[in-house]
Order: sequence, then structure tokens, then C-alpha cells
Amino acid sequence: MTEALPDRKRVPAGAAVRQPQVTAAITGAAFTELAEVGYGKLTMEGIARRAGVSKPTLYRRWATKEQMVLALVEQVAVAAAEVPDTGSLHGDLRAFLEVTAGGFSHPLAARIIPDLLAEGIRTPAVADALQAVGQSRRGKVGQLLRRGIDRGELPADLDLELALDLCIAPLFWRQLVGGEPTRPDYLDTLTNTLIAAFRG
Repeated sequence: MTEALPDRKRVPAGAAVRQPQVTAAITGAAFTELAEVGYGKLTMEGIARRAGVSKPTLYRRWATKEQMVLALVEQVAVAAAEVPDTGSLHGDLRAFLEVTAGGFSHPLAARIIPDLLAEGIRTPAVADALQAVGQSRRGKVGQLLRRGIDRGELPADLDLELALDLCIAPLFWRQLVGGEPTRPDYLDTLTNTLIAAFRG
């Protein structure tokens, strides 16, 4: 009688191996493809081909292109709103503005952001997802402002919602009209102007 072999935990066939380099390749391919063809013409096939992976590799992570694009956008956008505590409101705000301006001026982001905003007008699910991303970013920046309040650098009755609008609107507007928000002197002036406005 043959002795039964012990049970071994088997990896299901086709199980996703989420190696960092594969994820990085997919992320880069997705953003490059999105910038080149736009959301409307974006396909999982095109992304897989550019990333050098199979379509099943994508579908094991995301069921649709919508899920994939919005997950990646959220990941990048929210991470970009993470600003370390520099010890001062001026330092925190200046760092946030620099990171945000750099993001807006990135060649891929400069093409992707307007395209997704336009798609949001046509596709409610995209609009809802972008709004959720925006709220997540606002929450991160809100922490920055609350630190300023706790340090006594901002008034306790600061209108946080208005302050949050003001933190992002100038950079977004300059990006739309083709300005140069990444110039250090502009960011320095904007930081000082915002702080003066918040203090009333």
C-alpha cells in the first residue's frame, strides 16, 4: 500500500504574482497610454502590450479599464498630497505647493488631467471617482492646515473648506491657461499670499 503524501498548499493556476517591477511596468504603461490615446480609446490590450504583460495579468488586478485607471490615479494623487511635518506652516505649505505644481506640470499629468475631467462630464462613474480622489487629497491638505491651527500659526476659526480651495485653485488655473506654476519665486509668493489670506 502506498503511503499517502502529505497535503501541500498549491498556488492556484494563473494566480497573480504581484511583483513590484510588474506593477511598476503596468502603472507606467497605463499612464503613458492614457496620455497618448485618451480615456475613450484606452484599452486593456494596449496597456498590456506596452507593459509587456498578458491581459490576464491586468484582469487579475482590475476587472475593467475604469477600475484600473481610477485606482492608479488615486494612488498617485493621494500620495502626492502627503507632506511631511516641517515644523512650520510656511514650510508645510511651500512643500505641498511645490509637489502639486510639479505634478501638474509633468508631461503625462498635463495631458491626463484635462482628459479625465472631460470624461467625467460624460461618465458619472468617472466623475464620482475623481470627486473621491479630490476629497482624499483635501483630507491630507486639511491635516496640514490643522497643524498650523494647533501651532497657533492660523486662527482657530479658519474656514477650512475655503482655505482648501485656495490651496489648489491658483496652481490648477495656471496649469489650464499655460502658466509656469513651478517657478520658485511664484511658489514663494503664493505661499506668503495664502498664509496672509488665511490669517485675515
